[in-house]
Amino acid sequence: MSVLTRDEAQTRAELLDVHRYTIELDLTAGDETFDSRTLIRFSARTDGDTFVELRPDELRSVTLDGHPLDPEALDGNRLPLKNLTAGEHELRVHALMRYSRTGEGMHRFTDPTDGETYVYTQLFMEDVQRVFAAFDQPDLKAIFELSVQAPEGWIVLANGITEQTGGVWKAAPTPLISTYLVAVAAGPWHSVRTEHRGLPFGLHCRRSLAPYLDADADELFDVTRACYDRYHEKFDEPYPFDSYDQAFVPEFNAGAMENPGLVTFRDEFVYRSAVTDTERQTRAMVIAHEMAHMWFGDLVTLKWWDDIWLNESFAEYMGYQTLTEATRFTDTWTDFGVTRKSWGYDADQRPSTHPVAPDAVDDTASALLNFDGISYAKGASALRQLVAWLGDKDFLAGINTHFARHKFGNATLADFIDSLAGATERDVHAWADAWLRTTGVDTLTPQVAPGENGTCALTVNHAGSRPHHIAVGLYDRDLGDDGRHLVLRERLHLDLPQTGTHPIGKRPALLLLNDGDLTYAKVRFDPESFETIRKELSGLPEPLTRAVVWNALRDAVRDGELAPAAYLETARAHLPLETDLAVVQGVLAFASTYIADHYLTPEERPAALATLSDLCRDLIRRTEDGDNPGLRLIAVRHRIDVAAHPDTIAAWLADGTVPGGPELDPELRWRVLARLAVLGATDEAAIAAELERDPSASGQEGAARCRAALPDPEAKDSAWQAMFGSDDLSNYLFTATAAGFWQPEQADLVRAYVPRYYTDAVAVADRRGPAIATVVGRSAFPAHAVDAEHLRLGEECLRDAGPVPALRRKLVDQLDDLARALRVRQGKEV
Repeated sequence: MSVLTRDEAQTRAELLDVHRYTIELDLTAGDETFDSRTLIRFSARTDGDTFVELRPDELRSVTLDGHPLDPEALDGNRLPLKNLTAGEHELRVHALMRYSRTGEGMHRFTDPTDGETYVYTQLFMEDVQRVFAAFDQPDLKAIFELSVQAPEGWIVLANGITEQTGGVWKAAPTPLISTYLVAVAAGPWHSVRTEHRGLPFGLHCRRSLAPYLDADADELFDVTRACYDRYHEKFDEPYPFDSYDQAFVPEFNAGAMENPGLVTFRDEFVYRSAVTDTERQTRAMVIAHEMAHMWFGDLVTLKWWDDIWLNESFAEYMGYQTLTEATRFTDTWTDFGVTRKSWGYDADQRPSTHPVAPDAVDDTASALLNFDGISYAKGASALRQLVAWLGDKDFLAGINTHFARHKFGNATLADFIDSLAGATERDVHAWADAWLRTTGVDTLTPQVAPGENGTCALTVNHAGSRPHHIAVGLYDRDLGDDGRHLVLRERLHLDLPQTGTHPIGKRPALLLLNDGDLTYAKVRFDPESFETIRKELSGLPEPLTRAVVWNALRDAVRDGELAPAAYLETARAHLPLETDLAVVQGVLAFASTYIADHYLTPEERPAALATLSDLCRDLIRRTEDGDNPGLRLIAVRHRIDVAAHPDTIAAWLADGTVPGGPELDPELRWRVLARLAVLGATDEAAIAAELERDPSASGQEGAARCRAALPDPEAKDSAWQAMFGSDDLSNYLFTATAAGFWQPEQADLVRAYVPRYYTDAVAVADRRGPAIATVVGRSAFPAHAVDAEHLRLGEECLRDAGPVPALRRKLVDQLDDLARALRVRQGKEV
């Protein structure tokens, strides 16, 4: 398949204006393929040659202006259109297209619970070609008119309101949108509908999930309405489409997709087991994020994929900010700081880093690699810093100018910056050059110098090149009746680079740079502040402040400046007193996944697991009164995951409950069984029995993970063959099998598979495409094998084996993380 280059897209955009697509899909043709007929009305500005893209199972006929073209002329995914004359044209394409099992194109899924089948599209980047013929680039917007023939009993959802006549569903024509934003979701959906401000709202899921969607429908609609209303307060342009449907679809590769009028979400967001309030907040943030895209991404769309940050960074920032302003979830920036921001910091310190807004992305394959922590988390952090610098009023004024200038069109970074510049006296162009065109993370380190009469002065050492507007928190000790606390004396506001020193009065117990987390930078502590943190971190009054501190400790471990054991000691001392769920979850995740599994040696790991187990036990004891079920659930989950001996969790599974609660719902039962499998304390019979108890899609994934985790040579060989020896596993079952396969406790058993991974991963990624290549590089990577020989094997693969771009990018990142873990183990600064 040929990938589209930037130059080719520019040439085609200069030649063509695309007016309207009329698309007819027949979903009654069988289980493997569907029928696709496309009429494209377009005009050529001059005489010339071009091409249209499609990836059919069978190309049945093509006509251009009534004249047949040879289907054999299809070259990969390109059908040449030669000798076009200036003027109007009609292209008709009839093709048989293949359903996907990898979440790309038209994905087909049969629910094991009830046997019902569902299909939905994910057309992002270049997967529209798997569904219908298109001039597939974002700046050739058109009107899309869609009709779908569906089996009896199905409901068809699309970008516009749909109406059924017989077995055919027709969607209202769209406004001008890009090809990658067209959406269809068809099947026997369970739907909940309402109306808000005259606009139809809908929620949709598989029938087997109906009770769980119904239970949360009020919350989902409340968030949707609140965000809709708040965006109409922020934005001058009204919502630009005729309806707002949110479909929770199976085996979805992303968190969600911003299709105009029909947002698709992974259906894990329809909770069938207990979740924490932070997880509900995350779901609400995704709703807010995708709705923001209706303006930034859908109404105004990037011209080419080098400006993907214009879509994702904006939606990420606006999702968190709007959720804080408009809903009960008022502490979202703490969760962002703990979970999302670290994603950006990690990505920005790898060899694969790139600017938020790169100068050029040469083709679609390269563009796909930039959907990462930089385009999302770093970009959103940069926008948050921009708002702190500009002020919210000027920022929104610039955005509204941008919408007015480019609605239903395409725009670039330069267009966006020009719109902002017109709303402020500040030099936004210089800010953009410093923040959006550079890579890496600045580091800010305080120096406190004594002055006269017991006063001090602050100097900030700034390693990096970006300007920062930050708050500096000065905290004093307060010995209250209930123990020692840290009390905020003052927050200073500084612009960096700093000129001279800043007086701060008497020496505070803690001086915290970037208090409030308004900028994107690593922060360090002066010696006295670090000693305060070590002893009194839990005494800080605000969760966002504590999140900044925990992030700083995390960075110090990764950079080899703080021993992993010291981080664990700090967690052991202070996490039992933590009240914020996002902080608890983030610290436990880093401590178990990174420190215990990677940064400590195999000999040190058992003690780390014991420490984490004791910590979780303390949290469970603390929540025995039932006042904080979310905190208790987090502690129970992690207690299961770090169990070194099976007795306690096996008793929980046998009893169906943790003493004092919670009862073990399906998620917890599979979690316990997976850990028992790792420890060799269960078998195939128990897995089969659990699957009979829970035959759902999630149950199928749980069983696949458990079977792959069994410490048995035959089980490992079977799992390996399922992943790499055939192409039968769906994207989700592949991920589940991979999650079970590699276990630190089983290093000797799977040692021979480490070199096999590189040969087999390259082959399966080449066969099955970018989605599976990403899973292979992320979930199936042998991250537990932290040794020099593994690093050598990986570097040899990158050098000699030619992995496809999606796998290459994942391997580059994984191997850099592996090298970092080796340096941390050796006590070297990174």
